[in-house]
Amino acid sequence: MPVFDFKNSPDGSREPECTYEVFYTSESFTDAEHPILVLDNRERKLKHHSGGVFTNPIRRTAFEWKEEDGSTVSADILRIDARFVSLLKWMGENHINVRLSGEVREYEYVVYKIRETGFGGSVKLSAEDGFLQFMIERLLASDAPSEELPDEEEDESGDSMKLTSIQSISDFVACAGRTLPDNIRLWARRNLAVARSHEVSAEERRHAQRALSIMMNIQWKGNYFHAIDPVEARRILDEELYGMEQVKQRIIETIIQINRTHTLPAYGLLLIGPAGTGKSQIAYAVARILKLPWTTLDMSSINDPEQLTGSSRIYANAKPGIIMDAFSMAGESNLVFIINELDKAASGNGKGNPADVLLTLLDNLGFTDNYMECMIPTGGVYPIATANDKEQISAPLMSRFAVIELPDYTDEEKKVIFSKYALPKVLKRIGMKDNECVLTPDGLDAVIELHSNTSGIRDLEQTAEHLAANALYQIEVEHVQSVTFNGETVRKLLS
Repeated sequence: MPVFDFKNSPDGSREPECTYEVFYTSESFTDAEHPILVLDNRERKLKHHSGGVFTNPIRRTAFEWKEEDGSTVSADILRIDARFVSLLKWMGENHINVRLSGEVREYEYVVYKIRETGFGGSVKLSAEDGFLQFMIERLLASDAPSEELPDEEEDESGDSMKLTSIQSISDFVACAGRTLPDNIRLWARRNLAVARSHEVSAEERRHAQRALSIMMNIQWKGNYFHAIDPVEARRILDEELYGMEQVKQRIIETIIQINRTHTLPAYGLLLIGPAGTGKSQIAYAVARILKLPWTTLDMSSINDPEQLTGSSRIYANAKPGIIMDAFSMAGESNLVFIINELDKAASGNGKGNPADVLLTLLDNLGFTDNYMECMIPTGGVYPIATANDKEQISAPLMSRFAVIELPDYTDEEKKVIFSKYALPKVLKRIGMKDNECVLTPDGLDAVIELHSNTSGIRDLEQTAEHLAANALYQIEVEHVQSVTFNGETVRKLLS
């Protein structure tokens, strides 16, 4: 089975040959019964201690060494612990001399220890052996990786192809041509000139190259959006939110505009309601419906507009702002911005209100980051904000959103949420059966009564955790078969 990705190998004329299969284990130690790898020893030339190198996996996955007569002999790798695949690849590519310790069997050589050695397979260990042993210890302490085979197409679109060098960035700009937004294409040419210039400082060249790498690794998509399925949208909302039919209907009415315009709605969503009513869950659900990546901005932790807009390149430690970082992390220009606690945005240190910086982002006219020094297209950005108190939000910000107020849950709704969703979810997560933790009707009434003065369902979910944990403790420690909570036991436990 193929393990390594060799498509970027400079030796394109040779087909790599993988000789082994991987096995999956999470054992934290190695011995003859729990080896790191197994070599082919049909020629019975491998000994208890054998010094040599792993071959470059570009060519073949094997171990080779020199005989006393100077001839080179190799043995194919038959099996290997999945945790050590990348380590062996690294050792092969870097021609690391090692000494193997293992058990010689009839047709196999079972390896349970690898030490780095000096050149020629001598027993004198090199200084770098410390790193090798550190890596082996870390790998043994790790769980086995997933047994799913990697998707080759996914690998091609991953980190293996990041634009970092000036040459790769220049080639990309030339090849992309007019597929890049006009302003970004012109900006890239100007910054390439700075990065290549010897008339500016090394620091200016470094900033220009860093900005180019960030900008060119973002996929700048158009503003066309495919229609959404209202039935699927409703299903996703029902998964995240119980009841509140009017709220879910209003959300679908807002985003269904995409089906006619094939552009994002003119207004984002502002979800206002008490803590614990599911505002954040709704925001994540909308991102799923739109099939867009999402990022979060926590306005309560932002006290300086520069955190959003980035700092000027005149400073040595200059860097992009949080908003630009979000584009970079998403890897594309179309995404959902979830702005949490919009009502808690404050003026901070006197340099301005961070909330006001959001106005340009919300207008979908473009956003300028001080570090990038370029207008960023925001036509593919959909903002969803959450807040507890709308009175604390400025009128200009309010006017950029479709405001949806979430009422608190009624006692009857809380009963359904606790008994049908919260408690079963906890029991399933910790591996308990429904009959091991039973809540009577008067026990349920007691739970709701004790939370009559709290908003949302966050406290109810914590109570479900408390009841399940107490039941599990009694089952495991006191060896009871099941635990039933009535009104009296609930009040005693939770008071």
